[in-house]
Amino acid sequence: MLDLLTHAGNLPFAVALAVVMLLALLQFVGLADILGAHLHLDADVHADGDLAVDAGLLSLFGVGRVPFMMWLMILLVLFAVIGLTGQELLAAFAGVRWPAWAAALGSAALTLPATGALCRPLSRVLPHDETTAIDVQALTGREAEIVIGTAAPGNPARGRVIDRFGQTHYVMLEPDGADQHFVQGERVLLIRCESGLFKAIARGDHYLPKLG
Repeated sequence: MLDLLTHAGNLPFAVALAVVMLLALLQFVGLADILGAHLHLDADVHADGDLAVDAGLLSLFGVGRVPFMMWLMILLVLFAVIGLTGQELLAAFAGVRWPAWAAALGSAALTLPATGALCRPLSRVLPHDETTAIDVQALTGREAEIVIGTAAPGNPARGRVIDRFGQTHYVMLEPDGADQHFVQGERVLLIRCESGLFKAIARGDHYLPKLG
């Protein structure tokens, strides 16, 4: 197996499998949720603009049908499996393997439609796929918790907010007032969104003593 992955013609597929392992590790420690949600929110911001033209084509490849991280891992695994299988079949029947670049192009051409074909049935059994894609403006009025950084005017921090479907989103936010700042762990109220950046106000109870 090691010889298979280290062969020069199989380098793109070995890299793809390594990325899958890294993503799985990130998912385990929780970082992938942050990255995935951030990418998803970015897509929502531009959904009526740049991405609208390509939405139909992207949907054919499975984009938006399942969570982004799941789609990416399916894509990479299929790319590696198709590529490695093809290279080994060539070696068995023709005695040669394609160069890495040619094998990668051939595998990619098969991987994209295969990913779409696999994601379509998955999207029907995953319960929250249709509720994840929301307009970021719908998060206005909801409570967010500062998870990374200290928010100050002109210096936004990352906050975690749960939408009405129970899905978690990560947004960038800053205080609406010039003299306010929010620290990590503080809960705030999102009052409006300007170009993807949320303005928030304090709930007022963060510095109160906790009973019990």
